[in-house]
Amino acid sequence: MVLVNPAGATFSRFDAEVASEHLQNLGLKVRKGKHLFDRRGYLAGSDIDRADDINTQFADKNVAGLIALRGGWGCARILDFLDYDSIRLNPKVLLGFSDITALHMAIHSKTGLVTFHGPVGSSKWTSFTTENVQRVLFEGQSSVFSNPVSGVGHEDSTHNRFHTIRVGKATGRLLGGNLTVLAAIMGSNYLPNWDGAILFLEDVGEEIYRIDRMLTQLSLAGVLDRISGFVFGQCTDCSPGIGYGSLTLDEVLGDHLLPLEIPAWRGAMIGHIDDQFTIPQGIPVEIDAESGTITMLEAAVRMH
Repeated sequence: MVLVNPAGATFSRFDAEVASEHLQNLGLKVRKGKHLFDRRGYLAGSDIDRADDINTQFADKNVAGLIALRGGWGCARILDFLDYDSIRLNPKVLLGFSDITALHMAIHSKTGLVTFHGPVGSSKWTSFTTENVQRVLFEGQSSVFSNPVSGVGHEDSTHNRFHTIRVGKATGRLLGGNLTVLAAIMGSNYLPNWDGAILFLEDVGEEIYRIDRMLTQLSLAGVLDRISGFVFGQCTDCSPGIGYGSLTLDEVLGDHLLPLEIPAWRGAMIGHIDDQFTIPQGIPVEIDAESGTITMLEAAVRMH
């Protein structure tokens, strides 16, 4: 597994050391991309060099996968510099979330490859997160993603809950990621075909009106009218504020999703949280909005 940094700069080499230790504990051999520690302002080096690390590692027959050290901002800037023909001919695991959404969307739309929305190298790698990575990537299981069963106390019973927006089941290719990043590349030629897809989204640190604005952008772009189901993960630190002068997230999601009359739910373990699913981009799944589950209909990796 190769650590790459296609977006924001890392300002501490400890991040890479800790990430390497986590991955080695999973039995992986780890090496670092040539430009991992480059910095150009808030970016992890120049656009060309960050793209070169992606292209080089995909072309290397000895590399099984790439994992982003962190997110931040910058992946969209390198999309024009990626060698999609080479990537298509050399399938690898690509793991990461947040800004890595731009890479997931571009690579799937240009090559049809499955990539993985999951932890970055600098994530906390809790037992829940680690077990999800192992199940999907190492064991090649067709997993059922569901939030952990809560306990009986108030804190336990309110933690990791899901909320059904509209009941029902739907099948389709699972596509999505960070809402802010997805909205930022709307109108580009790096987006997949949304017809019949299951759209999943997450975000962090956004005011509710911004979530509303970005969902409106997806709606006006014709994305929401084409999907067959919807899952919202976590919107970390997205409070409507004291006194509810804002709409709530539930109200915004209801405004956009209820008129679509498709199965939809929120609260999945997807996003800027310690415990998170590893979601394969582009594979067929079935969602059940009443039980809050995502069921893979086929394995995302082939076991040798």
